[in-house]
Amino acid sequence: MSVKVRWALVALVLVVAGTIALWPRTDEAPKAAPSPPPVKTDLPTCSRQGVALATVQGVTATCLADGQNADVAQVFAGPVLVNVWATWCAPCQEELPVLAQYAAKPGAIPVVTVAVESEQATAIAMLTNLKVRVPSLLDQDGSVKRALKPTRLPASYLIDAQGLVNFINDPPVFHSVADVEKAVGQ
Repeated sequence: MSVKVRWALVALVLVVAGTIALWPRTDEAPKAAPSPPPVKTDLPTCSRQGVALATVQGVTATCLADGQNADVAQVFAGPVLVNVWATWCAPCQEELPVLAQYAAKPGAIPVVTVAVESEQATAIAMLTNLKVRVPSLLDQDGSVKRALKPTRLPASYLIDAQGLVNFINDPPVFHSVADVEKAVGQ
């Protein structure tokens, strides 16, 4: 072997050894994505007290007030009026302010809204623009929607103190506070 060939082999071995030494390891744990900064809104908290709703045990959703995970079973502790909506839903945009007006009345049953098939920032912006200030969840993974099984949007449910869930079909969309009062039996 000539001297040039030997040095070429040494250089090749050094390049291969350097490549192996610098090659990323697959056994290393991937670095977690940095957590998003906390969301600050003027929405009320999603925290509620009462008997937790059994049909959504173990289900969590994002509270739009602070961006934290909320126990849906506890948030839906009755009596409560739950409204499922989406940012792309025109009738939802009409109904949400009516629900907020109802919720602001003395003696009203608490109202909780659940945004589905929507992005967090868009949902917060819509509630802000509509001046809706009720506890609101974001169902990012669809688990709340799967549990409630709405057939259309918007969809409202009256959950009583014993955890009985009643789908409100009349009217299909609330156009006035009187519609909401009639539906909840006040």
